Amino acid sequence: MNTPDDYPLDSREGLPEALQVLLADYPKAGWEAHPNFSGLVAFWLERHMMFRNVLGLLEADVQARIDRSIDPQTYAKRLGRYGSNLVQGLHGHHQIEDGHYFPILKGLDARLERGFEILDRDHHAMDGLLDRFARSANAVLSEGDDDRAREHTVRFGRECAGFARMLHRHLDDEEQIIVPVILKNGAAGLA
Repeated sequence: MNTPDDYPLDSREGLPEALQVLLADYPKAGWEAHPNFSGLVAFWLERHMMFRNVLGLLEADVQARIDRSIDPQTYAKRLGRYGSNLVQGLHGHHQIEDGHYFPILKGLDARLERGFEILDRDHHAMDGLLDRFARSANAVLSEGDDDRAREHTVRFGRECAGFARMLHRHLDDEEQIIVPVILKNGAAGLA
Protein backbone atom coordinates (compact mmCIF):
# COMPACT_ATOMS: atom_id res chain seq x y z
CA MET A 1 0.00 0.00 0.00
CA ASN A 2 1.29 3.45 -0.91
CA THR A 3 1.85 6.09 1.75
CA PRO A 4 2.07 9.88 1.39
CA ASP A 5 5.85 9.44 1.48
CA ASP A 6 5.53 7.63 -1.86
CA TYR A 7 4.52 10.92 -3.51
CA PRO A 8 7.11 13.51 -2.38
CA LEU A 9 6.61 17.04 -3.66
CA ASP A 10 10.08 17.33 -5.15
CA SER A 11 9.63 14.37 -7.52
CA ARG A 12 5.87 13.96 -7.93
CA GLU A 13 4.55 14.26 -11.48
CA GLY A 14 0.92 14.42 -10.37
CA LEU A 15 -1.56 12.66 -8.15
CA PRO A 16 -2.14 8.92 -8.36
CA GLU A 17 -5.36 7.94 -10.15
CA ALA A 18 -6.97 6.77 -6.90
CA LEU A 19 -6.90 10.38 -5.68
CA GLN A 20 -8.40 11.76 -8.88
CA VAL A 21 -11.66 9.91 -8.33
CA LEU A 22 -13.77 13.07 -7.94
CA LEU A 23 -11.91 14.86 -10.71
CA ALA A 24 -13.46 12.40 -13.16
CA ASP A 25 -16.94 13.53 -12.05
CA TYR A 26 -15.95 17.21 -11.74
CA PRO A 27 -13.45 17.95 -14.54
CA LYS A 28 -11.64 21.26 -14.42
CA ALA A 29 -13.26 22.46 -17.64
CA GLY A 30 -16.65 22.55 -15.88
CA TRP A 31 -15.67 24.05 -12.54
CA GLU A 32 -16.69 27.66 -13.21
CA ALA A 33 -20.14 26.61 -14.50
CA HIS A 34 -20.91 24.52 -11.40
CA PRO A 35 -23.43 26.07 -8.97
CA ASN A 36 -21.02 25.55 -6.02
CA PHE A 37 -18.14 27.37 -7.76
CA SER A 38 -18.78 30.95 -6.69
CA GLY A 39 -17.80 31.89 -3.19
CA LEU A 40 -15.20 29.66 -1.54
CA VAL A 41 -13.96 27.79 -4.63
CA ALA A 42 -13.58 30.98 -6.67
CA PHE A 43 -11.78 32.66 -3.76
CA TRP A 44 -9.47 29.67 -3.24
CA LEU A 45 -8.51 29.58 -6.91
CA GLU A 46 -7.98 33.36 -6.94
CA ARG A 47 -5.53 33.02 -4.04
CA HIS A 48 -3.67 30.27 -5.88
CA MET A 49 -3.54 32.42 -9.02
CA MET A 50 -2.19 35.33 -6.98
CA PHE A 51 0.64 33.12 -5.64
CA ARG A 52 1.46 32.00 -9.19
CA ASN A 53 1.41 35.59 -10.48
CA VAL A 54 3.62 36.98 -7.70
CA LEU A 55 6.14 34.21 -8.26
CA GLY A 56 6.04 34.94 -11.99
CA LEU A 57 6.78 38.62 -11.29
CA LEU A 58 9.72 37.64 -9.09
CA GLU A 59 11.09 35.33 -11.77
CA ALA A 60 10.75 38.04 -14.44
CA ASP A 61 12.47 40.57 -12.17
CA VAL A 62 15.35 38.16 -11.52
CA GLN A 63 15.93 37.85 -15.24
CA ALA A 64 15.65 41.62 -15.70
CA ARG A 65 18.22 42.16 -12.95
CA ILE A 66 20.59 39.58 -14.43
CA ASP A 67 20.20 41.28 -17.82
CA ARG A 68 20.71 44.67 -16.11
CA SER A 69 17.44 45.95 -17.57
CA ILE A 70 16.06 46.90 -14.15
CA ASP A 71 17.58 49.42 -11.80
CA PRO A 72 19.13 47.75 -8.68
CA GLN A 73 17.08 49.87 -6.27
CA THR A 74 13.83 49.21 -8.12
CA TYR A 75 14.67 45.52 -8.15
CA ALA A 76 15.41 45.51 -4.41
CA LYS A 77 12.13 47.27 -3.60
CA ARG A 78 10.13 44.87 -5.74
CA LEU A 79 11.94 41.81 -4.37
CA GLY A 80 11.33 42.96 -0.79
CA ARG A 81 7.65 43.71 -1.40
CA TYR A 82 6.72 40.75 -3.60
CA GLY A 83 8.99 38.25 -1.87
CA SER A 84 7.58 39.13 1.54
CA ASN A 85 4.03 39.03 0.17
CA LEU A 86 4.59 35.55 -1.27
CA VAL A 87 6.25 34.05 1.81
CA GLN A 88 3.77 35.51 4.31
CA GLY A 89 0.79 34.77 2.08
CA LEU A 90 1.74 31.13 1.60
CA HIS A 91 2.44 30.60 5.30
CA GLY A 92 -0.95 32.06 6.25
CA HIS A 93 -2.76 30.16 3.50
CA HIS A 94 -1.25 26.85 4.60
CA GLN A 95 -2.03 27.48 8.27
CA ILE A 96 -5.70 28.07 7.46
CA GLU A 97 -5.84 24.99 5.25
CA ASP A 98 -4.10 22.72 7.79
CA GLY A 99 -5.95 24.04 10.81
CA HIS A 100 -9.45 24.51 9.43
CA TYR A 101 -10.24 23.38 5.89
CA PHE A 102 -8.34 20.11 5.53
CA PRO A 103 -9.78 18.45 8.66
CA ILE A 104 -13.33 19.24 7.52
CA LEU A 105 -12.79 18.40 3.83
CA LYS A 106 -11.03 15.14 4.68
CA GLY A 107 -14.20 13.93 6.41
CA LEU A 108 -16.36 14.52 3.33
CA ASP A 109 -14.86 11.71 1.23
CA ALA A 110 -12.78 8.98 2.87
CA ARG A 111 -11.29 8.01 -0.52
CA LEU A 112 -9.29 11.25 -0.45
CA GLU A 113 -7.85 10.96 3.06
CA ARG A 114 -4.43 9.99 1.69
CA GLY A 115 -4.58 13.00 -0.63
CA PHE A 116 -4.98 15.34 2.30
CA GLU A 117 -2.04 13.63 4.00
CA ILE A 118 0.04 14.30 0.87
CA LEU A 119 -1.04 17.95 0.82
CA ASP A 120 -0.22 18.32 4.51
CA ARG A 121 3.21 16.80 3.92
CA ASP A 122 3.66 19.23 1.02
CA HIS A 123 3.02 22.13 3.40
CA HIS A 124 5.75 20.89 5.73
CA ALA A 125 8.13 20.50 2.79
CA MET A 126 7.24 23.99 1.60
CA ASP A 127 8.14 25.45 5.00
CA GLY A 128 11.74 24.52 4.26
CA LEU A 129 11.47 25.77 0.69
CA LEU A 130 10.03 29.09 1.86
CA ASP A 131 12.85 29.44 4.37
CA ARG A 132 15.49 28.84 1.68
CA PHE A 133 13.64 31.21 -0.66
CA ALA A 134 13.60 33.95 2.01
CA ARG A 135 17.25 33.46 2.94
CA SER A 136 18.27 33.60 -0.71
CA ALA A 137 16.22 36.78 -1.29
CA ASN A 138 17.68 38.35 1.84
CA ALA A 139 21.19 37.61 0.59
CA VAL A 140 20.39 39.63 -2.53
CA LEU A 141 18.90 42.48 -0.49
CA SER A 142 21.78 42.67 1.99
CA GLU A 143 24.53 42.90 -0.60
CA GLY A 144 25.62 46.45 -1.41
CA ASP A 145 28.20 45.66 -4.07
CA ASP A 146 26.52 45.48 -7.46
CA ASP A 147 28.58 42.57 -8.82
CA ARG A 148 28.12 40.49 -5.65
CA ALA A 149 24.41 41.36 -5.55
CA ARG A 150 24.17 40.13 -9.14
CA GLU A 151 25.84 36.82 -8.12
CA HIS A 152 23.30 36.43 -5.32
CA THR A 153 20.55 37.27 -7.80
CA VAL A 154 21.69 34.44 -10.08
CA ARG A 155 21.54 32.05 -7.09
CA PHE A 156 18.14 33.42 -6.11
CA GLY A 157 16.97 32.84 -9.69
CA ARG A 158 17.87 29.17 -9.38
CA GLU A 159 16.06 29.04 -6.03
CA CYS A 160 12.99 30.66 -7.63
CA ALA A 161 12.97 28.15 -10.47
CA GLY A 162 13.07 25.15 -8.12
CA PHE A 163 10.52 26.71 -5.82
CA ALA A 164 8.22 27.53 -8.74
CA ARG A 165 8.25 23.94 -9.97
CA MET A 166 7.23 22.61 -6.56
CA LEU A 167 4.71 25.37 -5.85
CA HIS A 168 2.95 24.79 -9.17
CA ARG A 169 2.91 21.02 -8.56
CA HIS A 170 1.44 21.51 -5.08
CA LEU A 171 -1.19 24.05 -6.15
CA ASP A 172 -2.29 21.93 -9.12
CA ASP A 173 -2.60 18.80 -6.98
CA GLU A 174 -4.36 20.65 -4.18
CA GLU A 175 -6.91 22.06 -6.63
CA GLN A 176 -7.57 18.61 -8.08
CA ILE A 177 -8.47 17.30 -4.63
CA ILE A 178 -10.16 20.26 -2.96
CA VAL A 179 -12.22 21.83 -5.73
CA PRO A 180 -14.12 18.65 -6.64
CA VAL A 181 -14.84 17.94 -2.95
CA ILE A 182 -16.35 21.40 -2.48
CA LEU A 183 -18.23 21.28 -5.78
CA LYS A 184 -19.75 17.93 -4.78
CA ASN A 185 -20.58 18.84 -1.17
CA GLY A 186 -20.93 22.60 -1.19
CA ALA A 187 -19.18 25.04 1.12
CA ALA A 188 -21.61 24.79 4.06
CA GLY A 189 -19.74 24.35 7.31
CA LEU A 190 -16.42 25.54 5.86
CA ALA A 191 -16.72 29.26 6.49
